[in-house]
Amino acid sequence: MLDTPIEYLKGIGPQRAEVLKKELNIFTYRDFLTNYPFRYVDRTVFTTIKDIHDESQYVQIKGVVDSLEVVGLKQAKRLVVWFRDNTGVIELVFFKGYNWMAQKLKVGQEYVVFGKPSSFKGKYNLAHPDIDLVNNDFLSQQSAFQAVYNSTEKLKIKGLDSEGIRRMMRVLINQLQPQHIEETLSEEVKQDYKLIDRYNAFIQIHCPENAEQLKQAELRLKFDELFYIQLRLLKLNKVRAVTVRGFVFIKVGPLFNDFFNNYLPFELTNAQKRVLKEVRFDVGSGRQMNRLLQGDVGSGKTMVALMSMLLAIDNGFQTCIMAPTEILAQQHAVTFKEALNPLGVEVAILTGSTKAKERKIIHTKLLNGEIKILIGTHALIEDIVKFNNLGLVVIDEQHRFGVAQRAKLRAKNVLPPHMLIMTATPIPRTLAMTLYGDLDTSLIDELPPGRKPIKTLHFMENHRLRVYGFMREQIELGRQVYVVFPLIKESEKLDYQNLQQGYDNIIKEFAPPNYQISIVHGKLSNEQKDFEMQRFIKGETQIMVATTVIEVGVNIPNASVMVIESAERFGLSQLHQLRGRVGRGAEQSYCLLLTGYKLGADSRLRMETMVRTNDGFEISEVDLKLRGPGDIEGTQQSGVMDLKLANLAQDGQILQLARQAAQTILDEDVNFESEKNKIYNKQLLLQQKNRPNWSKIG
Repeated sequence: MLDTPIEYLKGIGPQRAEVLKKELNIFTYRDFLTNYPFRYVDRTVFTTIKDIHDESQYVQIKGVVDSLEVVGLKQAKRLVVWFRDNTGVIELVFFKGYNWMAQKLKVGQEYVVFGKPSSFKGKYNLAHPDIDLVNNDFLSQQSAFQAVYNSTEKLKIKGLDSEGIRRMMRVLINQLQPQHIEETLSEEVKQDYKLIDRYNAFIQIHCPENAEQLKQAELRLKFDELFYIQLRLLKLNKVRAVTVRGFVFIKVGPLFNDFFNNYLPFELTNAQKRVLKEVRFDVGSGRQMNRLLQGDVGSGKTMVALMSMLLAIDNGFQTCIMAPTEILAQQHAVTFKEALNPLGVEVAILTGSTKAKERKIIHTKLLNGEIKILIGTHALIEDIVKFNNLGLVVIDEQHRFGVAQRAKLRAKNVLPPHMLIMTATPIPRTLAMTLYGDLDTSLIDELPPGRKPIKTLHFMENHRLRVYGFMREQIELGRQVYVVFPLIKESEKLDYQNLQQGYDNIIKEFAPPNYQISIVHGKLSNEQKDFEMQRFIKGETQIMVATTVIEVGVNIPNASVMVIESAERFGLSQLHQLRGRVGRGAEQSYCLLLTGYKLGADSRLRMETMVRTNDGFEISEVDLKLRGPGDIEGTQQSGVMDLKLANLAQDGQILQLARQAAQTILDEDVNFESEKNKIYNKQLLLQQKNRPNWSKIG
């Protein structure tokens, strides 16, 4: 029944069905049933017009339409409705769909309106409120929580505003019988976690009788979504542990020991030692390692990667590290060559700008096993790049790469090489459990000794001269400064300074010959970028004006000040990444956030969070709440984030319960052989039909 095409639902028909397909991706009864409300209105609570105040969030008013008029011209055209109750009058304003709304509303008719009040010239109004006609149908629903659905202008023209969708949903719900809704959880799990059956959950999510019934319905349906994600990921991990063999690194050999005892540039932190032990256990276990290494900017992940590579080389294998940008690849090459030069380990770099003659030499040396460490960008995954015996792959800044690209590296040997996947963008706990639930996770939660926490300060535009004065003080102390801009080109719509204008302003304030300035952005050639970067690295320039190309990969201990222009234009994770470019030396470092005067609530929270804490994980949790899971880490590409109801920013507790339930089932019966668990195998197979198979990719 749920696979019935949506046009066959009474009241929909071919025309409405076509719009539902295009606007909301609804093709069947099942799609319609899982188009959940985004809000509920308690129709027993009303506000009078005189009681509306500045703190009012959403209000529901019962009254009549006094009059209505379409006013204004062209873009300013709108419908204004004067709506009255027995305490006063409020304007209802419609900027879109006003012709349709003007025909729908009748003067003198009683309606209930619901919306968020705003103030204009001292008077309150409601822009695009929900409007319900007070009739017998409305009165019969008045004691219940009423569902509110997302709609669009095209749907509204077809009579499918929230009220229209709700009416059609009632038609479907009235046809629904328990046998139409397949149960997805065993009786045991439902009892253990006090979950209602799936049929009642669907009824109550659309037509809740009260707040408690709604809470139970949401818990059940959110649990379902999160449970099957966890079941799938945890099963992959268990199966891979048994079936996917990996190279065994038997010994901790002379290269590792010589480097550790004689050439380590600084003592490892306890966190770094712990992660190295976890890596050593994995690579000696006989199964392929798939480990996610999280660590804040500057925590020493690269050193862990280097020492893991020495383990591989000591056991007769080659290694590679793939970085997202040429700048970062070059940075790694310099670091690795300096560190390993005394040991005679051959390190090579392969990027898009590597000359053809050099490429041939690298390809030959790779095949005969001379090159032990290859560092590069996407150039590493080209088919022509063949290794003699690749045993360990390190992927830096993993979220910059697509899954298919990682798969190509995995296929560079007969047995899959061990994978160490690094990220300096801390992933919120709930997101990590959802996206990387099938990976083993390591965490570096200490900074190297001697590092001082970066001081972060927020300045408005009118304090720019103070910022310039501070930059001068730091330069006189022998330090260097980054100034980062969000835009390269002038934007007509956004009143933000662009890079070129900012560069000109910096030149005026810090004129040569007293000061030298570098500029780096995405439109420069690789040679130009490298030239400017080298000038800054050598200390020939004191100020680096740049876009976010310097977000990753630049390690300049003498750069102690990061100025971020139009900081409100950046997300929290990006601000934190940029801040991490300083604080690499022993001197006190600073991050100065420059913003305009008018900041929205979200922008203000971002600035306050940056000033308050350097903890990347705390920052990532705030970022998740502000932006939602779909925007963080490019998670939409993963094939995992198919959540319609659950919200990772708010439902961490339900996620924990769902993971616990999945783990318990798999510990007892990994292949779902018992009668009670066959339900899970069936559901996973059904879900797999519409999902790309990334199961073999770390």
